[in-house]
Amino acid sequence: MPEFRRKKKKICQMCAGKSVDYKDVMIINKYISEKGKILPRRMTGACARHQRHIAEQIKYARFMGFIPFVK
Repeated sequence: MPEFRRKKKKICQMCAGKSVDYKDVMIINKYISEKGKILPRRMTGACARHQRHIAEQIKYARFMGFIPFVK
C-alpha cells in the first residue's frame, strides 16, 4: 500500500508580518512570473485577502513605471 505524504501548507508571509509595497521592486518580483504575469495564490502561498493586496501593489508598480507590463 503506497504511503501518501501530505504537502506542507504554505503560510501567508504577509499574515506572518512581512509587507509588500509597490516601491520595493525586489519583493514585487517574487510575485510575478518571468513574463510579467501575477502569480496565482497556489504559487505565492498568500491568503485570498493578501493576494488581492499583492495584485493591487503590482498594478501600482506597473503604472508608476517601476516594473514593466510585459518582459
